[in-house]
This record gives sequence, structure tokens and C-alpha cells, in this order.
Amino acid sequence: MNKYVISNKQARLFILLKQGLLGDYKFISKQGILDFIKQAGCIQFDPIDVCGKNAELTLQSRVKGFTKQMLYELLYQDRKLIDYFDKNLSIICIEDWKYFSRIRLQNQQHGASRDDVNEVSDAIKAIIKEKGFVCSKDINLNKKVDWYWSETNLSRAALETLYFRGDLIIHHKKGTIKYYSLAEDYIPQEILCDKDPSDSEFEFMKWRTLRRISAVGRIWNKPSDAWLNIHNFKAVQRNNVFEALIKEDKITEIQIEDKKDKFYCLTSDMDLIKSVLGNNKFKERTELIAPLDSMLWDRKLIKEIFNFDYKWEIYTPAGERKYGYYVLPIISGINFVGRTEIINDKNSKELIIKNIWYENNIEPSKKLKSGLESCFKRFAKFNECEMAANK
Repeated sequence: MNKYVISNKQARLFILLKQGLLGDYKFISKQGILDFIKQAGCIQFDPIDVCGKNAELTLQSRVKGFTKQMLYELLYQDRKLIDYFDKNLSIICIEDWKYFSRIRLQNQQHGASRDDVNEVSDAIKAIIKEKGFVCSKDINLNKKVDWYWSETNLSRAALETLYFRGDLIIHHKKGTIKYYSLAEDYIPQEILCDKDPSDSEFEFMKWRTLRRISAVGRIWNKPSDAWLNIHNFKAVQRNNVFEALIKEDKITEIQIEDKKDKFYCLTSDMDLIKSVLGNNKFKERTELIAPLDSMLWDRKLIKEIFNFDYKWEIYTPAGERKYGYYVLPIISGINFVGRTEIINDKNSKELIIKNIWYENNIEPSKKLKSGLESCFKRFAKFNECEMAANK
């Protein structure tokens, strides 16, 4: 097995180049959105919108010319992307629908209030066939049923269950309201009826592991949030998967100088490793990173390689927060230089920079401040607002 030894600086360069966060933008416009999601496997969706939703924030830092409308069109007009569960609720490429057939089958066989849902599922699908799309308020089923966290009405439970099973897709959204349509009316038949490419659960684990490694860039064989929603992926299974992927030459071991742990990247990324070994000068950028960005899925790894300790404090009680409710990491060059709390005030249509916290070893030089100013201006344009005065 080939093994490469690189410096910590080269490890940072590799990750940031792979992520499209260093050098010239390699992801551009709508095609760039598709290219990045194909590389990452998925981007995590979260509905909270303080200065953009997580999926939008992930893309704005990488995709030149990105607008929120582009993502909406790819999801609900072009239908090249689709909402589904991968690493929690995510956005995936429509071509990957076939890989999740075993997940949809599990949801057909199991699930909360399964019998109640089965009783009304045909009637609901008939209503949707007639209307085209519906939300839960359009289905008049007020019966309360057990759901995953608490009771809910049968309308919501039935729609979400049929969505989990793959009978329905999300047709579009208005704010946080989801409108559902029949999958057969929007997913091409060749994709909808395609055979599951994974002939076993182990092969499915291997496929998902490769996706997660590509999403993070480089990873170690340890428990990690990067593996979330890969079921039964405990130490034994994970070790077996890594061993198989090494034997198949799909992943390559990378040793970082002065680090005791072994790291792994896709063997298909070896050209990028060799590029980093031969060059250490790349165009630097200053970007704001999403809280659930794929690069941050393993925060212990980010701490190890970048010496940056990040916690999303949105669920931390206000009095216990070190920073703020919705705080974005700031990366400049090859360093995480700090974090910032930003609000898109939709009433005044202003972008408000509430605070910036620089890392202890970072001196806010004229170059860094200039990079931040340009970054904030781009971020205001992304949020379709103006910079607040005196900020």
C-alpha cells in the first residue's frame, strides 16, 4: 500500500483545495453547485435562517456567482437535486436516488404509527394525484398519532412517512412549509426504477464511507459525526470497511508529520496530494463557513489539523454560550482566523455584523481586515441586502 508523509501545512492545503476554499474558485454558477454536491455526496440541510440556511451558506463560500435562487431551481424546477436523508436531512444529486432504495425499504417495513399511516396512504396519494402537490394542512386528518419525538396529527405523519418511503418527494417549500408530490411524477423512470447498485449492506457502507471521506477531504478511522446516519457503523464494521477500501485501492493512507494518527483520503485525490507536495503557494481567500459545513463534520479532526475549536452553540442555553446563537467560522488563507455573528435584518434589508472574535494567535492586520471587508460585501450580496452603516 502506498503511504504519503506530508506536513501539517500541506495537510491544510490539501483539504482547502479539495473543498474549493483556496485558490481560484473551481466551482462556478449552477454547474458548480452540482459539481460540489457530487464531490461531497450531500450537503446538510437545516431550516434555520439567520443569515442564510446551512446549505446556502455551504455553497456561497465555494461557488462563484452563487445565489439562493440557483439552489431552489436545481431542487424544484430543474430537478437535478433532491431533498432526502443522507447525513441527516440533506440535499443529494438525483442520480444517487437508487443507492438509497434499501433505506426506503426499511422505512416501508418499519416506522412510527405504521398501521395508522398504511390505512390512509392510498387515499392521500389519490388526493395528491388530483391536486398535484399538498402540504399537511391540505390533508384533513386531525387524528393524533405517536411520532418520533411527540404526538402529531396523522396528516403530517402520513406525508412524512410516505416521503421516507420514497412514494413522495418534496415538490417545493414556502418558508418552512413542505409541499409534497408523487415521486413517480417527477423522478425519471430510469432513475426511479433503477436497481440498487449495492448488492449487500457491506457494499452500501463502503459506498457511504467513500462519500463521507470525499465530503470531509481527509479523515481518520475513528468515531466521528462524519459517520452520522450510517447505521450499525461501529468500530468492527468501520475497521472492516477501511480494510476493504485499502485493499481495493480506493483510499490511501496519509501520515501527517508530528501526528500519531493515520489519515485517509480518496486514492483518486492523489494528483491533488502531489500538487500540494510540489507547490505551497496558492491564491488566498477569506470565506465564511457554514455551521454544518461538510469540512466541519469531524470537529475533533479540525482541531487536530487546524488548531481551531468550533462548537455550534445554537442549542446551548444563552447564558452558557461562549460566543453567540448563530456564529460562522472565518477562514483566511490556510487558517481559521476567528468567528463572527451576523444577522440579515430582513426588515431593514441590512447585514449586521454583531461581533467578530479573532483567535488568540491572530493579529487583525490590514490585509486580513481588507479580506474580511470584501468577504462581508460578497456575503451581503448573497443575502440580497446592504451592509449596515458603521459596521
